[in-house]
Amino acid sequence: MRGDTVLSFEAIPLDTLLTLEADQLDSLPYGVVGLSTEGIVEIYNATEAKLAGLQSDGVIGTHYFAVTAQCMNNFMVAQRFEDEAEIDAIIDYVLTLRMRPTPVRLRLLKAPRVDRRYILVQR
Repeated sequence: MRGDTVLSFEAIPLDTLLTLEADQLDSLPYGVVGLSTEGIVEIYNATEAKLAGLQSDGVIGTHYFAVTAQCMNNFMVAQRFEDEAEIDAIIDYVLTLRMRPTPVRLRLLKAPRVDRRYILVQR
């Protein structure tokens, strides 16, 4: 795999995420959720599945903000993907659905030239 610095939560570029194979995404130490422009889950890496306690096959194909992560269906996360043409932002957040409140850092990634949006989750 590429250098740890390039693949770190803070530094991994959107272009790199687009090129990683499933096993490479699964080996990252943070959650990776890839969404279609409609919010349908296309990528749900093993780290996120383990930490969230949800099986990937039960999440892929669902609408992320309506089914899996309703606690992110707000102006801080979901609405930003609708409102902003380009995003590379890290925010402090608290996950609350299906678990006790869990502080995390989210990295939101979106570019006009790319049909997939990403949410990285660092616990």
